[in-house]
Amino acid sequence: MRREVATTLTTITIDPLTRIEGHLSIEVTVDTVRGQPQVVAARSVGSMFRGFEIMLIGRDPRDAGMYTQRICGVCPVSHAMASVLALESAFGVQPPDNGRILRNLVLGANHIESHILHFYHLSVLDFVNTSGLLDMPPWMPRFTTPDMIGGSLAQTLVDHYITALHMRRKAHQMGAIFGGKLPHVASFVVGGITETVTAEKVAAFRALLSELRDFIVNVYVPDAQALAERFTQYYQLGVGCGNLLAFGAFDLDAAGNNKLFRRGRYTNGQAAEVDLQQVIEYVNHSWYTPACGNLHPSQGLTQPDADQPSGYTWVKSPRYAHLPHETGPLARMWINGDYTRGISAMDRIVARALEARKVAEAMNEWLEQLTPGGPVYSPSTIPVQASGAGLTEAPRGALGHWISINDSVIQRYQVVTPTAWNASPKDDLNQMGPLEQALVGTPVADLQQPVEVLRVVHSFDPCMACAVHLLRPGQKRGVGVRVQPGIL
Repeated sequence: MRREVATTLTTITIDPLTRIEGHLSIEVTVDTVRGQPQVVAARSVGSMFRGFEIMLIGRDPRDAGMYTQRICGVCPVSHAMASVLALESAFGVQPPDNGRILRNLVLGANHIESHILHFYHLSVLDFVNTSGLLDMPPWMPRFTTPDMIGGSLAQTLVDHYITALHMRRKAHQMGAIFGGKLPHVASFVVGGITETVTAEKVAAFRALLSELRDFIVNVYVPDAQALAERFTQYYQLGVGCGNLLAFGAFDLDAAGNNKLFRRGRYTNGQAAEVDLQQVIEYVNHSWYTPACGNLHPSQGLTQPDADQPSGYTWVKSPRYAHLPHETGPLARMWINGDYTRGISAMDRIVARALEARKVAEAMNEWLEQLTPGGPVYSPSTIPVQASGAGLTEAPRGALGHWISINDSVIQRYQVVTPTAWNASPKDDLNQMGPLEQALVGTPVADLQQPVEVLRVVHSFDPCMACAVHLLRPGQKRGVGVRVQPGIL
């Protein structure tokens, strides 16, 4: 393929990019291919070291849930769930049905809140011209491109943006009924939950869930479908590695054998089961010591090395059977057989909306299964020596916690997050992560307003802040355009 290389370099820095949590930089190289500027290389750069695993060493294992929830304020319930599941596998205890169901309800509330957040407050404004509708900070300055939605549909989406703020608050209120508070629940413990089941609490939860279900069914899902109809080209963009992975979530029985979302994978075009021993973390392009690489998470190490010469990110490279795999709502819905239209930026958006509806409907059924006054907790003791794994699904995808206990304290703890899977760097086999692969081939109509790049990045809902750089190959410097903080 003949490639035309431009003679000018344009470097665009969006710093900070709003509508993404945390700290992430996306570096994109744009070249002209067959007359069309498009992304030809990409790097995902996690620019903030956390080190929660190091903080936990030597602590009481029961502290893990409270500490790891602080990894993320958007999906803390998922970390609480993964942590208690890891501890329960190590302690040899299971929650009673009430405890299991209550934890599912709180986790479901967090998923619904996060999905509404993603569509209305993090993603959809990449597609809407808000000129004349939101002419004030933080909605200015902004990108305004010819393909953006205007007119009455833009007004409708902006109105729903505001309504969604109230819906998110209601989802938090709903989750706090059995979570104690949100974000960062206080009620998840080894063996169950500390909240009791009463008819009054069930009624309060049901009233809020009814409002949220109505919003999801009659507003959120139709809005996502309307967006998809206007931007059909994004069913071909942002495909990525094509491999999907889900750990499964929402246990439907005490043993966890049946789940609302099953555990599974889609690798090289084939559906298959998950063998957890096939998960490995690479660090050849991450700022960690070589000793941290090529390890299963149960043996994982967190030893930072900011001078690692080939590193460009603080994110490791999780791989399944040495291959990159995308995680998230699309992966869950695909593996569950609920959505198999395709793998693309738009498929991620639509599948997330449909998943929110599925979770809300399941939660309504779970309320019927609660037994007021029934047990919510099974007692246990801290083992002297044990290990365990807690696998669940955060709103953004597969989440795993691995723990080793020695002398009744934490000896080793390892967390592999959804964004580590999705926004991982190149691995030791030089394979780019799913987000990096999804960006390659993305057209960029206006180098001054690279909204296409943002649409693909936001479709993954990465749990980090993001700066986007565009470079032309073979050049060391060029015209710089700085977008002021607060851009949407």
